Amino acid sequence: MKFESLALIAALACGTVYAQGVEIKDAWVRTTVQGQKATGAFMKITAKDGVKLVGASSPAAGVTEVHEMKMEGDVMKMRAVPGGLEIPAGKTVELKPGGYHIMLMDLKAALPKDATVPLTLLFKDAKGVESKVEIKVPVAAMSAQQH
Repeated sequence: MKFESLALIAALACGTVYAQGVEIKDAWVRTTVQGQKATGAFMKITAKDGVKLVGASSPAAGVTEVHEMKMEGDVMKMRAVPGGLEIPAGKTVELKPGGYHIMLMDLKAALPKDATVPLTLLFKDAKGVESKVEIKVPVAAMSAQQH
Protein backbone atom coordinates (compact mmCIF):
# COMPACT_ATOMS: atom_id res chain seq x y z
CA MET A 1 0.00 0.00 0.00
CA LYS A 2 2.77 2.43 0.91
CA PHE A 3 4.61 1.62 -2.31
CA GLU A 4 1.48 2.33 -4.41
CA SER A 5 1.01 5.67 -2.65
CA LEU A 6 4.66 6.58 -3.20
CA ALA A 7 4.40 5.56 -6.85
CA LEU A 8 1.33 7.78 -7.30
CA ILE A 9 3.06 10.71 -5.59
CA ALA A 10 6.13 10.22 -7.79
CA ALA A 11 3.94 10.04 -10.91
CA LEU A 12 2.14 13.26 -9.98
CA ALA A 13 5.45 14.99 -9.25
CA CYS A 14 6.79 14.21 -12.72
CA GLY A 15 3.55 15.20 -14.42
CA THR A 16 2.47 11.73 -15.55
CA VAL A 17 -0.49 9.71 -14.28
CA TYR A 18 -1.19 6.10 -15.30
CA ALA A 19 -4.56 4.48 -14.60
CA GLN A 20 -6.65 1.78 -16.27
CA GLY A 21 -4.22 1.61 -19.21
CA VAL A 22 -4.49 5.39 -19.78
CA GLU A 23 -1.49 7.71 -19.40
CA ILE A 24 -1.96 11.44 -18.77
CA LYS A 25 1.10 13.68 -19.24
CA ASP A 26 1.87 17.41 -19.08
CA ALA A 27 -1.60 18.39 -17.84
CA TRP A 28 -2.28 22.07 -17.07
CA VAL A 29 -5.19 24.49 -16.72
CA ARG A 30 -4.97 28.06 -18.01
CA THR A 31 -5.07 30.77 -15.32
CA THR A 32 -8.13 33.00 -14.96
CA VAL A 33 -8.88 36.38 -13.43
CA GLN A 34 -11.67 37.35 -11.03
CA GLY A 35 -15.02 37.26 -12.83
CA GLN A 36 -13.79 35.06 -15.71
CA LYS A 37 -16.27 32.19 -16.11
CA ALA A 38 -14.41 29.74 -18.36
CA THR A 39 -10.97 28.30 -19.08
CA GLY A 40 -9.37 25.27 -20.69
CA ALA A 41 -7.49 22.22 -19.46
CA PHE A 42 -4.82 20.70 -21.68
CA MET A 43 -2.80 17.47 -21.60
CA LYS A 44 -1.41 14.55 -23.57
CA ILE A 45 -3.41 11.30 -23.37
CA THR A 46 -2.15 7.88 -24.43
CA ALA A 47 -4.14 4.66 -24.05
CA LYS A 48 -2.72 1.14 -24.17
CA ASP A 49 -5.99 -0.04 -25.70
CA GLY A 50 -8.19 2.33 -27.68
CA VAL A 51 -10.67 4.34 -25.61
CA LYS A 52 -12.87 7.40 -25.95
CA LEU A 53 -12.69 10.40 -23.66
CA VAL A 54 -16.43 10.80 -23.16
CA GLY A 55 -16.61 13.28 -20.31
CA ALA A 56 -14.97 15.20 -17.53
CA SER A 57 -15.93 16.84 -14.26
CA SER A 58 -14.38 19.19 -11.74
CA PRO A 59 -15.61 20.75 -8.50
CA ALA A 60 -14.02 24.01 -9.76
CA ALA A 61 -16.60 24.32 -12.56
CA GLY A 62 -20.36 24.04 -12.93
CA VAL A 63 -19.97 22.54 -16.43
CA THR A 64 -17.02 20.53 -17.78
CA GLU A 65 -17.00 19.31 -21.40
CA VAL A 66 -14.65 17.84 -24.00
CA HIS A 67 -14.37 20.56 -26.68
CA GLU A 68 -12.81 21.10 -30.07
CA MET A 69 -11.73 24.35 -31.73
CA LYS A 70 -11.37 24.36 -35.51
CA MET A 71 -11.50 26.70 -38.45
CA GLU A 72 -14.69 26.67 -40.49
CA GLY A 73 -14.02 28.95 -43.43
CA ASP A 74 -12.58 32.14 -41.90
CA VAL A 75 -14.16 31.59 -38.48
CA MET A 76 -12.69 29.74 -35.49
CA LYS A 77 -15.51 27.71 -33.92
CA MET A 78 -15.60 25.88 -30.61
CA ARG A 79 -18.02 23.09 -29.81
CA ALA A 80 -18.48 20.08 -27.58
CA VAL A 81 -17.21 16.85 -29.15
CA PRO A 82 -20.29 14.67 -29.79
CA GLY A 83 -19.82 11.05 -28.73
CA GLY A 84 -16.38 11.62 -27.22
CA LEU A 85 -12.79 12.00 -28.39
CA GLU A 86 -11.09 8.88 -29.81
CA ILE A 87 -7.79 7.95 -28.21
CA PRO A 88 -6.44 5.25 -30.58
CA ALA A 89 -4.46 2.35 -29.06
CA GLY A 90 -0.83 3.32 -28.50
CA LYS A 91 -1.23 6.81 -30.00
CA THR A 92 -0.92 10.08 -28.07
CA VAL A 93 -3.69 12.64 -28.49
CA GLU A 94 -2.73 16.13 -27.41
CA LEU A 95 -5.34 18.44 -25.94
CA LYS A 96 -3.94 21.92 -26.59
CA PRO A 97 -4.97 25.54 -27.07
CA GLY A 98 -6.63 25.96 -30.48
CA GLY A 99 -7.53 22.26 -30.72
CA TYR A 100 -9.12 19.62 -28.52
CA HIS A 101 -9.35 20.60 -24.84
CA ILE A 102 -11.38 20.20 -21.66
CA MET A 103 -13.60 23.27 -21.26
CA LEU A 104 -14.26 24.34 -17.66
CA MET A 105 -17.30 26.65 -17.60
CA ASP A 106 -19.30 28.39 -14.87
CA LEU A 107 -16.15 28.59 -12.75
CA LYS A 108 -16.78 28.82 -9.01
CA ALA A 109 -13.71 31.06 -8.40
CA ALA A 110 -10.67 32.51 -10.15
CA LEU A 111 -7.88 30.02 -10.86
CA PRO A 112 -4.57 31.74 -10.02
CA LYS A 113 -1.14 30.55 -11.16
CA ASP A 114 0.25 27.71 -9.02
CA ALA A 115 -3.19 26.58 -7.78
CA THR A 116 -4.36 23.03 -8.60
CA VAL A 117 -7.66 21.89 -10.05
CA PRO A 118 -9.11 18.42 -9.36
CA LEU A 119 -10.27 16.92 -12.64
CA THR A 120 -11.98 13.58 -13.29
CA LEU A 121 -11.77 12.21 -16.83
CA LEU A 122 -14.31 9.64 -17.97
CA PHE A 123 -13.24 7.08 -20.57
CA LYS A 124 -15.19 4.35 -22.36
CA ASP A 125 -13.55 1.34 -24.00
CA ALA A 126 -14.68 -0.53 -27.13
CA LYS A 127 -16.93 -2.78 -25.00
CA GLY A 128 -18.67 0.23 -23.45
CA VAL A 129 -16.96 -0.21 -20.07
CA GLU A 130 -16.42 3.15 -18.36
CA SER A 131 -13.40 4.07 -16.24
CA LYS A 132 -12.41 7.26 -14.47
CA VAL A 133 -9.02 8.87 -14.03
CA GLU A 134 -8.76 11.45 -11.26
CA ILE A 135 -5.93 13.97 -11.49
CA LYS A 136 -4.88 17.20 -9.82
CA VAL A 137 -3.92 19.65 -12.54
CA PRO A 138 -1.60 22.63 -11.99
CA VAL A 139 -2.82 26.07 -13.04
CA ALA A 140 -0.38 27.94 -15.29
CA ALA A 141 -0.34 30.89 -17.67
CA MET A 142 0.98 28.46 -20.30
CA SER A 143 2.47 24.98 -20.38
CA ALA A 144 6.17 24.40 -19.77
CA GLN A 145 6.50 23.34 -23.43
CA GLN A 146 5.28 26.78 -24.57
CA HIS A 147 7.89 28.77 -22.59
